[in-house]
Parts: sequence; C-alpha cells; structure tokens
Amino acid sequence: MSSVQVPALVIHTAENPVVRIDAGRYLPDHLPDARFVERKGRDFFVFSPIGSADVLDHIEEFVTGERPLPDPDRAFATILFTDVVGSTEMLAKVGDERWKQLLDRHDRIIDRELAHFRGRKVTTTGDGMLATFDGPARAVRCARAIVDAVRPLGIDVRAGLHAGEVEARGTDIGGIAVHIGQRVSALAAPGEVLVSRTVTDLVAGSGLDFSDRGQHQLKGVPGTWQVFTATS
Repeated sequence: MSSVQVPALVIHTAENPVVRIDAGRYLPDHLPDARFVERKGRDFFVFSPIGSADVLDHIEEFVTGERPLPDPDRAFATILFTDVVGSTEMLAKVGDERWKQLLDRHDRIIDRELAHFRGRKVTTTGDGMLATFDGPARAVRCARAIVDAVRPLGIDVRAGLHAGEVEARGTDIGGIAVHIGQRVSALAAPGEVLVSRTVTDLVAGSGLDFSDRGQHQLKGVPGTWQVFTATS
C-alpha cells in the first residue's frame, strides 16, 4: 500500500458475491489519499450494463472535482406561435382602452382553445403567445380555431408551427425547434396557419390538408425549409 502515492478512487458494489464489501472498505482505510464509493447491487464489474453511467459520473467527479451536470430536460413537442397582425396600427386606430378590451377578449379565446385542444401556454409575447402540444394534429386544429375565433373581433392572427425536441428552462422552453417555430410564424400571412414540413409528415393520415408554400430561408437557421399552409 505504501507504494501508492497518488489519489485513488475505490468503487465497490455492496452485495458483490465475489469480493466482500469489507474488502472494498479496507483499501481506502490503508491508502494515503483515497475515496470510497459504495454502490448498490451485485455486479462484479463496475462497468456492467446497469449503472455504468453512474460509475462514469463518479470518475469524472474524482478527476475534475465537480459532479457532471445532468443532461438538459428535453422532450418532443409541437410548438405553436401566434401573433396579432398590424397590432400597432390597430392600437393607433382604436385607442388604448379599446385595444386593451380587444386583447383581453383575444386572450380569453386563446385560453379557451388551448384548453379544448389540450395545449399548454408557455408564455405570452405582447400580443401573441407560445404554446406546446403533445400531438401535432391537435396543435394545427387549435391554431386554425384561434385564427377563426378572433376574426369577428376585427383582429387577424397569424400562426406558425414546428415539431421537435425542446429544452425545459423552468416554466419556459428553449432550443432550435423553438426558433424554427418562431421563424415559420413570421412567414405567415394574416389569418394563415403555416407549418413546417416536419409537422405535415407527422400528421399524415389525420385528415388535415395543406398547400405548399415553397422553400424558405429561416433567419439564423441553416439550410432551406419547406413550409405549408394548413387549409383544413
């Protein structure tokens, strides 16, 4: 033992059938600078298929002095952005009080439709909002319902949808999929529901119809993206 002059990490499974746990505990007690990690289980090899990631975490912490950060909380979702078209002009036309009333009614319609189609409002963006859905077909139908429901208020809303992995950031979300959804929404005309090719592929067989709006560059996003208008 005296010949070992460097820090050592001893990892031992508590129910190891070959080498008793006491033997594992003996080593750090007789090494000059050792750390002992006791793990549950019976595995003889610490890099067994079960729990090997945990072993690597202990090794990284031992070598670097810091426990590795967990992977970001990511999930697949359909992302919906909506935005009131010409809001500044409308505000100048009707005045602050009337505009506030219209926005309040707009917000209630959005909340109603999100509840109906089981969407989750993530955040509001002034006169628009960001929501997520666990089903792309419901997201498209919700977007169309919102566009149609606010029209009697004299308001035109545009909507954009994309589907992909998002990263949870508290109650907010982030990731490239969110940026793509926002860029798709910015391309939409008043009263239009615009979706990425990803969404159309996912809803095949749902009965929804789309018309091709061509290939587009999305600001800050590599490549070209084919987008479609949801027509029914």
